[in-house]
Amino acid sequence: MQGFISENFETVSASIDLLEADHAQEKEENVPAWERSPSTAARYALWLMDQDRKATGLKSLQGLIWKAGYASGELKATLYDDVEPAIRRWHGSSKRVCIYSSGSVLAQKLLFAHTVAGDLTGQLENYFDTTTGPKQAAESYSKIAEALNVSCGEVFFLSDSVPELDAASEAGCSVGLAVRDEPPENPNAYPIYKDFVDL
Repeated sequence: MQGFISENFETVSASIDLLEADHAQEKEENVPAWERSPSTAARYALWLMDQDRKATGLKSLQGLIWKAGYASGELKATLYDDVEPAIRRWHGSSKRVCIYSSGSVLAQKLLFAHTVAGDLTGQLENYFDTTTGPKQAAESYSKIAEALNVSCGEVFFLSDSVPELDAASEAGCSVGLAVRDEPPENPNAYPIYKDFVDL
């Protein structure tokens, strides 16, 4: 992180602006002090990662790091074996396949352009990130439906996060709980999908 920011400080200035804006909203006492420098920006970004925070500035910066890694050929995105055929099947049957992630739109596009199964970006219609809103807020799903020019009732949202499903369900979306390993608590008994084969 420190090396990348130091080497690219001028070219990542938009991400640094976002980090600075995130820092200005901080309410925690143990947040690192801010000044506009590579070392301070890296320290704050690493602190956000340690807190498992989905801050927009951090995700923007991570997207740029991934872009450099993908461009060099050093990075390839791995997928579960059933993901690529499922995305192609959905796309082929005229389903509108979109991604909503805490990772930036740039990071999402880079990931799906550089998978072990090849470039899947032609199979995906749209990408949404935290600039749309928090994933645990019902309003975010309403905004996504509006951007797609459909009602929430026409949207199916799949996630491994029950709080995200709660928010999507509250907005009126159909939802499903993705379970790859140990199932999380499922108090609302959402339909469970262990793979994409039958989805």
